[in-house]
Amino acid sequence: MGIYDRDYYRQGGSGFRLRAPRTAVVAIILINVAVYVVEIVETSSARGHGRVVELLGTHVDARHPQDDTLTRPWMWWQFLTYGFTHSPADVQHIIFNMLTLFFLGRDVEQWYGTREFIRLYLVMLAFSGLVWAVTTRLLHGDSAPLIGASGAISGVVVLYALLFPKRTLLFMFVLPLPAWLLGAMAIAFDIFGSLGGGNPQVAYVAHLGGAAFALAYFYFHWNLGGIFVPLVAWIKGRRRPSLKVFKPDEGADEAVTDEEVDRILTKIHREGEHSLTAKERRIMENASREYRRRRGSE
Repeated sequence: MGIYDRDYYRQGGSGFRLRAPRTAVVAIILINVAVYVVEIVETSSARGHGRVVELLGTHVDARHPQDDTLTRPWMWWQFLTYGFTHSPADVQHIIFNMLTLFFLGRDVEQWYGTREFIRLYLVMLAFSGLVWAVTTRLLHGDSAPLIGASGAISGVVVLYALLFPKRTLLFMFVLPLPAWLLGAMAIAFDIFGSLGGGNPQVAYVAHLGGAAFALAYFYFHWNLGGIFVPLVAWIKGRRRPSLKVFKPDEGADEAVTDEEVDRILTKIHREGEHSLTAKERRIMENASREYRRRRGSE
């Protein structure tokens, strides 16, 4: 899209240039598509037969513990990488997941901020994969590798339904339904499937794991940045400042609406000031300056 860039204009440019949208949702989709292309090329060649899935997927194999993700701590990164792989034989799987992420995930990312959304998405992936692995080990003993982003996508659907319950969405691109009803239907469908009423090749338990984490995240007002940021700062041996100092004129020309300020104040009340993104901090700085200007003119 064309984006107006003041710095580019000051350097002699026209003021407009093409820039890729800086959103985590788009980045996640691109990574999934890139891995899927590699899978297709690899499985269609004479030298490869599903080695990407074997490497990146989450495994449960009671008969061969040396191939089990759960019993090999050094392979626990597979609880993340499985969510970026999809079966080359089922293109509908990746299309449905990525479309859902694109249409619903962007609003969830805007609500929580890009950094928090990335942390949340990865944690939902890991948690849903862990729930599936533990449940599969306890009930079945072994299974085909777990692949697909559906666990985290289920969490995104639930969060969207909780954040924007009255928004109207098109079920199957045809039937208009409120977001809260679609979220409830998704959970009910996964419960039904996990009880044996669905496709045995679908990891309904992983879907429920992602949905459960999303519900807890919303109702307990968690903020993953409050956990990971201090941990990273401690590892680096220095503290991260709680506030970022902006130049007085930074973002000064951005329009500020009462609705946007109310949304940010609600977010501060729910999650604390440290949850704000850089853009939200600029908006509150502008709103504060505008308020002081109005008071001074009275």
